[in-house]
Amino acid sequence: MNAAENSVAFGAPGIEPRWTSSAKEGVGTAYHTSCRCWFTLSHGIVNEIYYPHVDQPNTRDFQFLISDGETFCHEEKRDLIHAIDYPERDCLFYRLTNSEPLGRYRLIKHVLTDPHLSVVLVHTRVEVLDELLREKLHLYALLAPHLAGCGADNSGWVSEIGGVKLLHAQRESVHLIMACSVGFSRRSVGYAGFSDGWQDLMQHFKMDWEFGTAERGNIALTGEIDVRHSSEFTIAIAFGRTYQSAATKLFQSLAAPFEIHRRAYVRQWQRSVVNPKFDFSNNTSDDGGMYRLGRCVLLAHEDKVFQGALVASMSIPWGETKGDNDLGGYHLVWTRDLVQSATALLATGQTSTPLRALIWLAGIQRPDGTFPQNSWIDGAAYWSGLQLDQLAFPILLAWRLHQNNALGLFDPGVMIVRAASQLILQGPVTAQERWEENAGYSPSTLATVIAALVCTAEWAKERGETDVADFVFAYADWLVAHLEEWMVTTQGELVEGFPRHYIRINPTDPGAPDPHADPDTTMIQIANGGGLHPARNVVGGDFLHLVRCGILAPNDPIVRDSIEVIDRVLKYDLPEGPGWRRYNHDGYGQKDDGSAFDGTGVGRCWPILTGERAHYELAAGQDPKPFIATMENFANQGGMITEQIWDGPDLPGGHMKRGCPTGAAMPLCWSHAEYLSLVRSRHDGVCFHHIEAAFQRYVRNHAPSRYEIWTLRHPLRRVSRGKILRIILRAEVTIVWSTNDWESKKESDTSLQSDLNLWFADFPTAEWTQGSVLAFTLFWKRDQRWENRNWQVNIL
Repeated sequence: MNAAENSVAFGAPGIEPRWTSSAKEGVGTAYHTSCRCWFTLSHGIVNEIYYPHVDQPNTRDFQFLISDGETFCHEEKRDLIHAIDYPERDCLFYRLTNSEPLGRYRLIKHVLTDPHLSVVLVHTRVEVLDELLREKLHLYALLAPHLAGCGADNSGWVSEIGGVKLLHAQRESVHLIMACSVGFSRRSVGYAGFSDGWQDLMQHFKMDWEFGTAERGNIALTGEIDVRHSSEFTIAIAFGRTYQSAATKLFQSLAAPFEIHRRAYVRQWQRSVVNPKFDFSNNTSDDGGMYRLGRCVLLAHEDKVFQGALVASMSIPWGETKGDNDLGGYHLVWTRDLVQSATALLATGQTSTPLRALIWLAGIQRPDGTFPQNSWIDGAAYWSGLQLDQLAFPILLAWRLHQNNALGLFDPGVMIVRAASQLILQGPVTAQERWEENAGYSPSTLATVIAALVCTAEWAKERGETDVADFVFAYADWLVAHLEEWMVTTQGELVEGFPRHYIRINPTDPGAPDPHADPDTTMIQIANGGGLHPARNVVGGDFLHLVRCGILAPNDPIVRDSIEVIDRVLKYDLPEGPGWRRYNHDGYGQKDDGSAFDGTGVGRCWPILTGERAHYELAAGQDPKPFIATMENFANQGGMITEQIWDGPDLPGGHMKRGCPTGAAMPLCWSHAEYLSLVRSRHDGVCFHHIEAAFQRYVRNHAPSRYEIWTLRHPLRRVSRGKILRIILRAEVTIVWSTNDWESKKESDTSLQSDLNLWFADFPTAEWTQGSVLAFTLFWKRDQRWENRNWQVNIL
């Protein structure tokens, strides 16, 4: 078949579309906001290109096919040997060197974006080292569009402007145009798996097909470059909302030599990220290389229109198994991950992006004080879970910016008190802990909540609002007083001789939480096929956050015992250094045979957890530098730190190698953020996440709790006599109550804590006899209705 350029490709709509590997070796974009496209790299090629926002991928991959026209066709990502390096310091500019295994030829590619336009530029030099191939070698550009985030319903055409031969793809309002600086000698569009250029070349070793149209399917664009006459050239991939817009950007970009773009691109990055005052290279093991690169990686994940919105990763975990139904991947904004990234950037001395992040969060906060579990960069919620730490983290970011005099004229006061109010009404049980899998009493969640409430109270004190401060402190003190009751087992069976330790989470029904869930007897259903287990025998390192935030001393006996347990159960000695799994029975990760996570799997070691352990060791007076080196060693050749590390034995064929990344997200911004903050922490000699006010209150002064807190979400059934029982509600009520089984009754009105918009009433239990029972009901004043149920609280 010799298809003419005006013919329609066969095989519509093509095979079912899939994304590509999450194992990125690089990410990039121009620093300037006028360039609104981003790229990722893996296996020596360009993968996803994001446009016009950092949450919208538009390609699966772009690579070259290489053939001698007679005996072979090599696919760049599968058949060549890849190397990646950074020609310039402090800049996301890449050199990819892909070599034929027999040494007959190699491709040297420099990848960046136009400094001011939404165009990806791949400057390529073909070096033919075997004289027998010099006149035979043919090169073909192969691009798989997945426009507007989908691989289906893409349309492609060959086109021409001013005699320049182009390849054009469109879906919805996104247009992509690909061109070559020396022109394409042949072009074709086809359906993936049937009439695309890969099928053509693998069958014929040359480009026999030249289809002009392939509409509404999973398509690929192919263009031949005649390297016999031009061994050095630039491929440009431009994006626009119209064909004319994309074409204009493309021609404007190609009108300047690649070297001009390179100098401007590098200058933008280096001018923006170099700050000698915050050069902590002597606290690293690689002269600061990973530190500087990680800073660039985090900055690159910020959107350029919705500024301050940083996605968790420009990747889709196990993307090669995911299709169009997996819309989000990790290119969404998680409040938790966003604050981790912003805090790490603040640790490096960068203040503008963290402030923009806080303002973006304030802009998407709901009237009730909550934030989305995760969202697109415009704030539209994606998932609908409620996690207490996602309410608390923005408060911590605001406090750290305040402490660094970096708020400018922005006042986050309303955001803070609304979030704090929700923390009080919704706590202490979180509907999801930080791994987004279980409801209950979570050590890491409560550490974050307590720290945030202390910051809220300190903020109020500074403003002279002592009543607010006292109210919030009272709630935080109550949480601290119950940490052991809620989350420490005395009957643990994992490690002989250590029955008392923190558990991963004490589970309870998120719809009707048990205010007295017993960590010795509760059962936990592990997500991702992990099974049902006694909660006392499921452990994780989440309790380390209680030390990290300054709530517990590092030498706390239960903390020390808990470390002994997790080290025996979760620690893996890897070639790069120590790693820890999230918790035992974890099912989120690569399977033992190396196959992709598909809803079940085996949870692997996370670099984040090595960093968290390092922060603990720093608090305990140890040098965390060995852990810094371990995190550096966990990075791949391009310097990207992954979500998970393979901790099993090496698998045949190098499919999985011990101590190397799995198919989970890479880079994970949270991993880079943990590393950056760790480097700063070592420099300072104290954890950057440490809340000094919490440390002074709970470690130095052991602030007692005078209260027991009752809320509709946490309706206590018993309190110790002598405590003040504080009932907190979101609206005004009259509390009708009795302590003699309703032989007589009393009424108490609630008082308004106006700043927090909370209503409360206090009952001094010291006035009641031990063994008495408080019974009460509620009359809602605004609605003029009874609650139609009674509650009882036993006085012990």
